[in-house]
Amino acid sequence: MKTLFFDCSMGAAGDMLAAALLDICPEGEKLISALDIPEVEISAFDTVKSGVRGKSFSVKINGEHEESGHAHAHVHNIEKLIRSLDISEKAKEDALAVYELIARAESEVHGVPVEQVHLHEVGALDAVADIVSVCVLIDAIAPERIAASPVCTGSGTVKCVHGVLPVPAPATEILLRGAPIYPGDIKTELCTPTGAALLKHFVSFFGPMPEMTLEKSGYGMGKKDFPERLNCVRAMLGASAESGDTVSELRCNIDDMTPEALAFAAGKLMELGALDVNIIPCVMKKGRSGFIFTCLCRPQEKESFAEAIFRYTSTIGLREYTCPRRVLAREEREIETSFGTVREKTAYGFGVRRGKYEYEDLKRTAEKLGCSVDEAAERIRKERRG
Repeated sequence: MKTLFFDCSMGAAGDMLAAALLDICPEGEKLISALDIPEVEISAFDTVKSGVRGKSFSVKINGEHEESGHAHAHVHNIEKLIRSLDISEKAKEDALAVYELIARAESEVHGVPVEQVHLHEVGALDAVADIVSVCVLIDAIAPERIAASPVCTGSGTVKCVHGVLPVPAPATEILLRGAPIYPGDIKTELCTPTGAALLKHFVSFFGPMPEMTLEKSGYGMGKKDFPERLNCVRAMLGASAESGDTVSELRCNIDDMTPEALAFAAGKLMELGALDVNIIPCVMKKGRSGFIFTCLCRPQEKESFAEAIFRYTSTIGLREYTCPRRVLAREEREIETSFGTVREKTAYGFGVRRGKYEYEDLKRTAEKLGCSVDEAAERIRKERRG
């Protein structure tokens, strides 16, 4: 499994994450230089800090470095800008999802509806450049799993457009809920809202670096310097055959919804990115028939999925569990057959290996041949055997 790991022992910021990814993906410089964000000039260059070579990421607005706190934008305008960019649909959707997280966090901080949120630091064009660059680079690297260490937030206070706030800043704290964090011994902001939002969106597991065969590592240097401390985000790219992580399980019992309404709720959660949703018939108190409704999600997303369950179901309470899990590594490849292209999914690890053909491809083949899905699979296997 192609795994990307972020070492966030010195926090995380959008420019540091972008620089670290560029350091392991040199071909990404062409993608970044091609970004046509109005008024924005992006550059990256090699630099040495504490005797270690890495990358620095620079954004200029109208020829000058943008200072946080002097620019703001409405969420709608940022979404419009991102949708206009000539980047892949995946990178575009990732960037929009990151800004959705930021908008929701700011909405909670300021007590206003999401559609009324005006973004300040994260609304500046340099933050747009950071977020879009990270999304484009991750799309280019295409890891199958992204993990990160516990996040050092720093401590003390930070000055922003609203005044002096404690570290982590309120929006950062909301975005990092569900992730392991610690203050460290440096009294300054180490994790920014932009960095926190990118981690929340992309990282599926926070903890020690997973066991993997390391292929590349990159250093994304921060703008601040600290005595005897390397200020960077380190990105590590490698392959792991077996993996484990942690998921959150949200569960409730429901006895006053129809199966159709529950199916609709399950579908909405899957659209939002749930790992899995299942509905199990059960007998509740007083002999009433009911259902156990269960949603599996990433730990850092449990708050948003809890909100969704309350929105789409009639439940008035949830049970929450943290579940360590072991999963097989997975890969997918396309196979050319006389019936057309068929995708084959393979899972392996823990001494086993198993594969199957994508159902939609089998269905298409079965319809073409006028046979059952099982027969279509057998015809494909027979052709491959020669």
